[in-house]
Amino acid sequence: MKKPNALKGLKSFFLLWSSQAVSSLGTAMTEYALIVWTYRQEGTALSITLLTLCSFAPTILFRFAAGAIADRWDKKRIMLTADLFAACGTFSVFLLYTFSALRVWHLYLINILLSFMNAFQEPAAFVATSLLVPKEQYARVSGLQGFSGAAVSILAPALGAGLLAFGGLKAVLICDLCSFFAAFTVLLFFIRIPKIESAEKEQKEPFRNACTEGFRFLRSHTVLLRLILFMTCVNFLAKMSNDGLLSPFVLARTGDDQQFLGLVQSFVALGVMAGSLIVTWMKPVKNKLKLIGISTAFVFSGNILQSLSEHPAVWCAAAFGSYAMAAVMNAHMTVFMREQIPLELQGRVFSAESTLKNCAIPLGLFLGGLLADHVFEPFMMSDSSLQRWLTPLFGKGTGSGRAVQFFIMGVLGIILCLTYLKTSDDLKP
Repeated sequence: MKKPNALKGLKSFFLLWSSQAVSSLGTAMTEYALIVWTYRQEGTALSITLLTLCSFAPTILFRFAAGAIADRWDKKRIMLTADLFAACGTFSVFLLYTFSALRVWHLYLINILLSFMNAFQEPAAFVATSLLVPKEQYARVSGLQGFSGAAVSILAPALGAGLLAFGGLKAVLICDLCSFFAAFTVLLFFIRIPKIESAEKEQKEPFRNACTEGFRFLRSHTVLLRLILFMTCVNFLAKMSNDGLLSPFVLARTGDDQQFLGLVQSFVALGVMAGSLIVTWMKPVKNKLKLIGISTAFVFSGNILQSLSEHPAVWCAAAFGSYAMAAVMNAHMTVFMREQIPLELQGRVFSAESTLKNCAIPLGLFLGGLLADHVFEPFMMSDSSLQRWLTPLFGKGTGSGRAVQFFIMGVLGIILCLTYLKTSDDLKP
């Protein structure tokens, strides 16, 4: 008997996914090159932080309206328009740099514009994938998307650095524009995204109501809302530990050794890639909520393992395992959302979910840095009975306070996961 084709019905998705992955690689290389260029111009960490902030804030601010528009308007046109604006931003940087007129504040403005367009691009792309992919293939495509994201994060710094060395910033920008042209051509001429019939009926709904529909949907669906609030807490604790402070943790423990930092970060990306491959080929999971809770608990166990060791090999192994499980968790959460949300509402609900899930990230980053620098590090540098008791576990000197912080957040994260697992058993999707 002939086995069913595991990749059946994914031709259009493969075209879209592969072309967008190439474009993402070009964009990531440009982001890397512009960070290097900005740091050479300013020489401050704040200038780099502001680049990230300009890329992040507008997306969150305009997500509500973007989700409603993504559900009402043609998904393909939204994606093409957003891609075109992104290309215009890159081309503007190219022209300014060519005529020696590029300034750092230009990059802030361009990032704000691109972040604004990204607010529309992401929900449209989310719904487009749901329309292109059969339901039984949701897990597989989530794994493939995670794999391409990990591959980009591994390749972009290496390729960007190589192009910078041999061709300068111009070469990186030209490569980015070429990758955009390839992706834009594929989407324009070779991808047909089906329309949602009910979307036309919703045009009569007041736009203000449409913008808040995602939150109303979540409020009436306890399972989804509890899952998203759980992930909000997970993001908060993760940004106060491994996910937000891995770089300063490694640098502090190794005396600012950037080679060790690069090694650990490579294992982070390899872990995401391995987890994504596992999701791509594993059989569909019936109880996705349970898998999400268990895999997240393993993510936090990596924090504990890293905190109790001063050996980079252990950090690499923990990073690999933690981020592999994070990829499994993220993929199945995406699948669960696609299965539970009607197609005509996915743009709005995705936007509401993204806003709730990410709102704690800035606070987690701020508090994590504040606690590390002003609470845990000074405490481990002091002389007290508790500090002497903790030293055999977490070591002493610079970085030991961050290790204590990693351990505490890891324990709190596991408790959070166990609590969620216990309460989720009472809920039915």
